[in-house]
Amino acid sequence: MSVPLPPGAGLENIDGEQIKTFKDFLISYNKLTELCFTDCVNDFTSRNIKGKEEKCALNCLEKFLKVNQRISQRFQEFQVLANEGAIAAAQKMEKGAS
Repeated sequence: MSVPLPPGAGLENIDGEQIKTFKDFLISYNKLTELCFTDCVNDFTSRNIKGKEEKCALNCLEKFLKVNQRISQRFQEFQVLANEGAIAAAQKMEKGAS
């Protein structure tokens, strides 16, 4: 039995950008999962996760997150520099036009 959503709480309020962001998240999550699983899980003879596998998976995840964070920081730094350059160019053009 499903519970009806109140008016205005359904999918009609989700915009395209939110959907794209969620899709991007899922793509990254799936890539990370596949990468770490492929690198860390080698023995399928037991249902239990071995300590070595768990440690490998945690290291893989941590490295992925750190790299992702660093790339995001560099991208933000680049964007700030690009914006500063655009502002400086616009100001130069305004002074030249005056």
